[in-house]
Amino acid sequence: MIRFRTDAPPQSPPVPLADFLGASNATAVRLEPADDARALLPHLGRLSLIEVAFPKYRDGRGYSAGRILREAGYMGELRAQGDVLVDQLPLMRRCGYDSFAPDAPIDDAALTRALDRYPDVYQKAADGRAPVWALRHG
Repeated sequence: MIRFRTDAPPQSPPVPLADFLGASNATAVRLEPADDARALLPHLGRLSLIEVAFPKYRDGRGYSAGRILREAGYMGELRAQGDVLVDQLPLMRRCGYDSFAPDAPIDDAALTRALDRYPDVYQKAADGRAPVWALRHG
């Protein structure tokens, strides 16, 4: 697991969204690609982990789920799990993901290169980095 948080990892396993919404007292939930992240909005304050499934690298629905949750104010751990490739990590970080559970191991050197490759960004996102135009023109 790759983690960009300083707090302790959640100990409880994530439950499927349907089980969570069915009166569960769980503090960790798992979203599948077809699940609507907005169903969690009333419960964000009690969740310590939201794990979003990425069954195929080409399925981008998880990016939207991450952005929806972060823009709604979710502050807990947001984990991308599944077919997560090293070159996707910078974009996932921009969408608010702060931990990753890839199916295949990711080399530390490749991870560092991927995260450091583009020092400038061009629009605001969940990671809070200032766009290059805002830095140059205020």
